[in-house]
Amino acid sequence: MKVLMLKSKIHMATITNRVKYYDGSITIDKDIAKMAGLREYEKVLVADVNTGNRFETYVIYGSNREFCINGAAANLVRVGDRIIVMAFGLYDSDEVQPPIILRMNEKNEVI
Repeated sequence: MKVLMLKSKIHMATITNRVKYYDGSITIDKDIAKMAGLREYEKVLVADVNTGNRFETYVIYGSNREFCINGAAANLVRVGDRIIVMAFGLYDSDEVQPPIILRMNEKNEVI
């Protein structure tokens, strides 16, 4: 049997920018994304801790501790909001493993 499980999570990252007129996505610092096991164009669920808004998008790589919401979802966040980025994987029930969880400070540094 296959089960959908949390694969990785970036917890409490801070939004650094939002760009409405863009094709859509979340831009995440490449090094942080790779530490979390996130691939470019991978689907993620984003939860805004400040507003309670949730939306799905895909990852593109950025730099310099960047967490930028692009496209229509930019209307759902504000610069400075704290977010949780979650990715899920489909696993055989016997191959389930603990997720990678990165906890961030307000400067988008892994703590």
